[in-house]
Amino acid sequence: MKSKSKILLASLVVLSGSTSLATVAYADPISFILCGDEVFPTQQQAMDDWAAANPDYPVEVQLVGWAQCQDRATQLAIAGDPVGLAYVGSRTVKQYAINDLIVPIPMSEEEQASYHNYVPETVTFEGQQWGVPVAFSTKALYWNKDLFEAAGLDPEVPPTTWEEKIAFAKQITENTDSAGYGVVAKTMDNTMHQFLHWVYSNNGQVIDAEGNIVLNSPENLEALTALKDIVPYGEEGPTAYEQNEVRAIWLDGGVAMIEAMASAGNLAGEAGMNWGVAPLPQGPSAEGPGTLLITDSLVVFKGTGYEDKAIEFAKFITKPEYQWSYEQENGLTPLRPSEEVAQFVAENPEWAPLIDGIEFGGPEPLFNDYIGLQNVMIEMVQSVVTGQAEPAAALEKAAAELEQYK
Repeated sequence: MKSKSKILLASLVVLSGSTSLATVAYADPISFILCGDEVFPTQQQAMDDWAAANPDYPVEVQLVGWAQCQDRATQLAIAGDPVGLAYVGSRTVKQYAINDLIVPIPMSEEEQASYHNYVPETVTFEGQQWGVPVAFSTKALYWNKDLFEAAGLDPEVPPTTWEEKIAFAKQITENTDSAGYGVVAKTMDNTMHQFLHWVYSNNGQVIDAEGNIVLNSPENLEALTALKDIVPYGEEGPTAYEQNEVRAIWLDGGVAMIEAMASAGNLAGEAGMNWGVAPLPQGPSAEGPGTLLITDSLVVFKGTGYEDKAIEFAKFITKPEYQWSYEQENGLTPLRPSEEVAQFVAENPEWAPLIDGIEFGGPEPLFNDYIGLQNVMIEMVQSVVTGQAEPAAALEKAAAELEQYK
């Protein structure tokens, strides 16, 4: 990576090294943990522009692999040697905030309004924002048109309700050699995410705005019951599969319908599949097409002495002129509506279902112990998918267990 700015690319082995030089006007750079193995062109351009405008506040980028990235930032903060800011899953901001590891990031009403619905809520706890959203994903229904046709269904007409989704899955399973629907139930975080698709396509919640656990609601009982009802028409042994493995089965023609992000369409096109995409089918209590809204965000750690400048940098690198290009580089759902996004969707209509669900979608629930939440939700789904528990009992048990993690 080449750079004409004062941006420094550092490895983790020099984290403790001194950067103090008598010949420059600053003592320490703004340290930035960025997940992955590369700085994308748009990110580099944004950081070069920052360096040109802020020569006394250079940024030191520490690239850390996805598997270790968030843990590394957390470990440094707990050890009292925090980085300036880091790329994290927004699901963790409540835990960071409660443990006094990060600082609030004030957002004006204008800044909040610039995002799609509910995006600021993915980083909001106790009325304050604790991160700057930097990546966004939503889900839609993808189907194999050839399998629809082979089963006697209209290949151009996807299901729009849960009742239709289950009926279509049954017809495909009974009339082809493929499963009707990809059920995700492995011990992985995306098992919870996939269940939340059902929750948010039926006007449900896990925890309300007042912090009350509402998992055991009538809307969620409908959701878990519908998941149970579609299991017989899914792939065999769903507890062995996470969402990318189910997607692989779909790409091989072994499953007719999955719920996935935009990359599924890209891969289907490369594989030559005859495919379609539509909003997630709605449950009986839905007010409109919904989806789970997942964001990653930039959080600013406490104790560096340059928190205000780190906040300024986080907002700078995610400005609309940089963010939209970054989203296109990575195949991400746009964080903000704009004329450019509208034009893009007009030219690429397969993106419309991924955006249409935002209005009635919902964020990842913010819990003090996210791993605890995740484990409870996975256990609940698996107990129903395997027939070890009935939906109502599984919901009541999970709701009671979640009280300790909120």
